[in-house]
Amino acid sequence: MSIRAVCFDLYGTLINIETNEDMEEIYRGISHYLTYHRVFMNRREVRERYFAVMKEHKRQSTERYPEIDVEAIWHTILIQENSKPLNGREKLAKELARLHRGISRTRLERYEGVKRTLKSLQEQYQLALISDAQRCFALPEMRALNIKKYFDIRIISGDYGYRKPDSRLFQMAAEQLEVAPHQAIYVGNDMFRDIYGAQQAGFKTIFIDSNQGSKSYNDIQPDYFAHDFYQILDGVAFLAQKHADN
Repeated sequence: MSIRAVCFDLYGTLINIETNEDMEEIYRGISHYLTYHRVFMNRREVRERYFAVMKEHKRQSTERYPEIDVEAIWHTILIQENSKPLNGREKLAKELARLHRGISRTRLERYEGVKRTLKSLQEQYQLALISDAQRCFALPEMRALNIKKYFDIRIISGDYGYRKPDSRLFQMAAEQLEVAPHQAIYVGNDMFRDIYGAQQAGFKTIFIDSNQGSKSYNDIQPDYFAHDFYQILDGVAFLAQKHADN
């Protein structure tokens, strides 16, 4: 059977992003914003509470590769502060997660060739996203860069409490695509989380050598090595032909 789907990682593969969660202005801004919701913490308290709750959520996880839920972190903080009204906590938690992300973000752009490549692949293959991310800001960032429309199927780790290389994320994508894992190619920039994870699930793999991600992991090798995004089409064609010959 032929290759029927191509799946992608998001950050470091499609999107070139940089964030810095150590910046003082993040927690100052959130501290100031919280006063409008009758929550009073100085910037040091906001920062310390955020990382303490994150650490505790990870500690409580039973997963081998635990993933955080940033909205749940802020929701926990709001509960600790007894913020009111109760029915507004979830909405405010999402706002705080996005505010934290927005202030910490120092770069957000597509890698060169991404949109053209996705448009070309869409004509022949099903496309899906499998990303270690948080839905509350991954989807808006994809929309801002005009690539959200290419992915009807989006597997986002923050929804599940575990992250790549957990093979369940890849298996879910294959199930939703209604393809066998060996009929799908996964494209990613991290040799451990992306390539190792996808291969464990039975996917063919393309490693893209971007400015982010781990370049090696033990003796793992991708099925195709792309030096930039323009080579993805060549990689997909190569693997599709190799699959057909076998």
